[in-house]
Amino acid sequence: MVVRIIGNSLVVCFVMLMSMEQASSNQNNRSEKAAQALQTCYALTDQKQRLACYDKAAQRFVEPTYKGRLGMVTEPFNLKTPHRLRFRSYGVIFVLYLRDEKGRVLQNLHIGGGGEDEYVIKNPGTYSLKIHGSARWEVWLEPTKTTKPKT
Repeated sequence: MVVRIIGNSLVVCFVMLMSMEQASSNQNNRSEKAAQALQTCYALTDQKQRLACYDKAAQRFVEPTYKGRLGMVTEPFNLKTPHRLRFRSYGVIFVLYLRDEKGRVLQNLHIGGGGEDEYVIKNPGTYSLKIHGSARWEVWLEPTKTTKPKT
């Protein structure tokens, strides 16, 4: 690392380095928590409980499809099967509009006071999301579980 002192540049470099170290520390902590969750699931002997545990861990640790702060409009995306639209807000206001390929609002979803919720997109098609939040938010597009009929 090379440090050059030019006015307040040293402070800026220090803040940037601390920020990078914090991000690395957060990632390591997240990885450790994920590993612990998987070990807990693996130890379960009942198959249904173990599968439910793995599903919960996957939902908790999978990276969001979209994440941001304040507002965003996604590029159109095409769904061929039903998907769960799961969303989490870290602020007091969060509004998500599910839109069709022409930009018409199909569903208005919102969370007041932070938290998480979900909505199932049942029909295939081309969609986009228009998102407004007062703080940070995350959105996941997850294929819904399908079961094959018993023969």
